[in-house]
Amino acid sequence: MRISVRHAAVLAVVTSAVALHAQAAQRAATGGQVGSLYDLRTTTLLGKPADLGVYRGKVTLVVNVASYCGYTPQYTGLEKLHRDMAGKPFEVLGFPSNDFGEQEPDSPAEIDAFCKRTYDVTFPMFAKVVTKPGPEQSPVYELLGATGHLPAWNFAKYVVGKDGRVVAFFPSDVTPESRELRAAIDKALAAN
Repeated sequence: MRISVRHAAVLAVVTSAVALHAQAAQRAATGGQVGSLYDLRTTTLLGKPADLGVYRGKVTLVVNVASYCGYTPQYTGLEKLHRDMAGKPFEVLGFPSNDFGEQEPDSPAEIDAFCKRTYDVTFPMFAKVVTKPGPEQSPVYELLGATGHLPAWNFAKYVVGKDGRVVAFFPSDVTPESRELRAAIDKALAAN
């Protein structure tokens, strides 16, 4: 069965709404407290359920990505980092967002095709999220924002430790190749 781009977009929105409802139920069941990023569930870019608990024990780099941004070429560095770290307990996690300059207006299928075709992205990509505070904010960014840092633009980066807690934040202009970012990842990998 072939699904049109429009139907795929609607399906992704419905799937994302179901995931957000599950997140709200999870927060209610735990008294509103989520201990770590790895306690959350979301959906993949193409609408499949995703449990971030599979990354427990790994260091992750969480990035809000966009296809039509001046920082979009950072996909190259993120993919290189992902490949360079293969075999280590590390993952890059991409969360598309249309929050800044409406620079990610595409459907999930279009985002997926763009990332694969243009940047050969193989790291995990998740459903489009809202990073800004408010009722539509993703539980992922609600948790990340509890550190006092929320993205001011696309391609902000959070280094998350093996326990699912943020250990470092970097604004958009810090590239995946930067020494500071690599040092934060290495320090998180060396921690127990």
